Amino acid sequence: MNDGRIFREAWIDGVNKHYPGEPKPGYVTPWDATPEWEREAAAAVYRQVRDFIEVSGGHAARLTREQKGRFVAICWTAQMFRHFEDPKPGYVADWSDLPLWQRETDADIFERIEQTV
Repeated sequence: MNDGRIFREAWIDGVNKHYPGEPKPGYVTPWDATPEWEREAAAAVYRQVRDFIEVSGGHAARLTREQKGRFVAICWTAQMFRHFEDPKPGYVADWSDLPLWQRETDADIFERIEQTV
């Protein structure tokens, strides 16, 4: 689950950087206190981003920051459908409906994973 931990730490760092005001406690829950489903989802999205970077031969680095964030968001949405029969609308919102802080955080996550590949 080290992959998931990297994802989670990037999420927390992004929330702390981009969230306006005081984030909800659940947004910054440390890895060890994160629910099992969320750990699994974080690890799965990490692997998807890593694999995407690898199969692109490193050319995913040429994506815009928005494209990187969109990819993370789509992968996360798929995990929400996997883990929940009827996920909350905010869990599966389209990119254009996500708040700016979340879009920036998703892009940060992609870039953090890039650094580990």
